[in-house]
Amino acid sequence: MANQGAKKRKEENTRHMANLRRLIVACNVIYVLVRVLIFHSSFTWKHWVGLLLTSAAYFFPYQQLAQMAKPTYAHDGDLLDGGFDMSTGGICGYLHDVIYITSFVQVASIISDKFWYTYLVIPAFGAYQSFGFIKGFLSHGSEGDVEDEKTRKKREKMERKASRAKFVKTRNR
Repeated sequence: MANQGAKKRKEENTRHMANLRRLIVACNVIYVLVRVLIFHSSFTWKHWVGLLLTSAAYFFPYQQLAQMAKPTYAHDGDLLDGGFDMSTGGICGYLHDVIYITSFVQVASIISDKFWYTYLVIPAFGAYQSFGFIKGFLSHGSEGDVEDEKTRKKREKMERKASRAKFVKTRNR
């Protein structure tokens, strides 16, 4: 019964990584079959570059996720940790987003090359996130603003009220 949570997490991560692998392989097979074999007359060097770009966009996030999902074992072979929880957000969620956006772009680019512009969502979201991060640092400079008379008096009154001793009445029988 020991380490049941770790065993369960290991199985979930194995299943999850297998599903991601199937998604990547399916998108690559669909792209190669349809774009290269069926629409071979319109297949140019740009499409080869696109195939290499999507392969790299699959490879790096998948390798990072595989490293995160890798279980940890003790020297005697006992399972210590089942790996990172793949359902959490943060960097894990962003890596999943890159894989899902890549799969969409790869399959949709069969229809039109304009779907490659969807990749601009990734740096745009990164810029949006970093703007919020930088804005948090810049807003600290406005703390030294002069407070008006009314706000100052209200704050002082609240401070005096909070500093007074509080008495609790009890009933004596």
